Amino acid sequence: MTEQTNNGHENLPGRRRKRFAGISSRAYEHPADRSALVALRKLSGFDTVFKALSGLLPERSLRLLFLSDSVRVSDAQFSHLNDMLRDACYILDLEKVPPMYVTQDPKPNAMCIGLDEPIIVVTTGLVELLDEEEMRAVVGHEVGHALSGHAVYRTILLFLTSLAVKVAWIPLGNVAIMAIVTALREWFRKSELSADRAGLLVGQDVQSSMRGLMKIAGGNHLHEMNVDAFLAQADEYEKGGDLRDSVLKILNVLPRSHPFTTVRAAELKKWSETRDYQRIMDGHYPKRSEDKDTSVTDSFRESGRHYADTVRGSKDPLMKLVNDIAGGAGDLAGDLGGKLFGRFGGGGGGTGGTTNTDGTDGTDGTESTDGTEDGGKGAPGAKGGRGGERPGKDERGGQSEG
Repeated sequence: MTEQTNNGHENLPGRRRKRFAGISSRAYEHPADRSALVALRKLSGFDTVFKALSGLLPERSLRLLFLSDSVRVSDAQFSHLNDMLRDACYILDLEKVPPMYVTQDPKPNAMCIGLDEPIIVVTTGLVELLDEEEMRAVVGHEVGHALSGHAVYRTILLFLTSLAVKVAWIPLGNVAIMAIVTALREWFRKSELSADRAGLLVGQDVQSSMRGLMKIAGGNHLHEMNVDAFLAQADEYEKGGDLRDSVLKILNVLPRSHPFTTVRAAELKKWSETRDYQRIMDGHYPKRSEDKDTSVTDSFRESGRHYADTVRGSKDPLMKLVNDIAGGAGDLAGDLGGKLFGRFGGGGGGTGGTTNTDGTDGTDGTESTDGTEDGGKGAPGAKGGRGGERPGKDERGGQSEG
């Protein structure tokens, strides 16, 4: 059964999927991806200026290339892909359906590029590899790129990077360029995780998304593969080995624009089990109309929290070491800070925050050995006693933070 919608879009195959009217891309974007996009969107005229300079980019040439040497998806050509594309745009409420092309290439791949208007390109290798539901998640992935504006900002940043390469002759220029490229690739990888989430929102079938990623990694031998075993590889990859393996992982991923497929599958599975995903499916999500009010500071703060939580929860040996060092430094700083404050900030009076000989805990000034308060009025140690209260709290706080 095919469901016909009011504006002509069709939902395929015969099962109902939820539509997210007016959904903002912030609903599914990875925190690191979202913070970068929010900051760029706040720069008034940023993308407008570079769109005006689009003549310097090969975008027009690429459009002509795909038009002349690929197959444009329509009702007459690859009609099942055309239905998926319109369906994905309907579910994510993308008003203008981007053009889509199928190009001959045995390597499974898909991309969303363009400044003026995004275009989606999929290879024959990908079309032949995936079944209908797996392909639906991929089409949703690319539509998610279009909705997030990744096509615009990716093209702009790639342009800036290529421009920077031309001035690499400046002393230490290569070092600066590599820093830019490394940061750019890190964002690319996070934007791919965002688009994977968009693909899941379109397909609304976690197992299909998992299978698609597994087949991209291992080919069209589904009877020889297992999703659970594939996800177990991601867990082994993260926690396995020693510090040498951790360094090798970093070196392996640095030149890549996409995360490794097992990592993508594990990240998507993890997100599908979060309250954030369930809230979206229940119809509670940020709206596009609210994007202009989004705080850049809050977005960067959320991104920072995400990275901190990632380090704390990581099973990777290097990340564990970083976490232990950070925790140890926090304990040491708390202990030293409390002791120094108690010694120099406590004046001549009490020993604030310490347990007295009667077993009670001093909370304001000091207590005498008989348990009576030495008080604070006129006593030489009164001022110091009140000052001594805070170091005790700082000491306890320092220990809890560690």
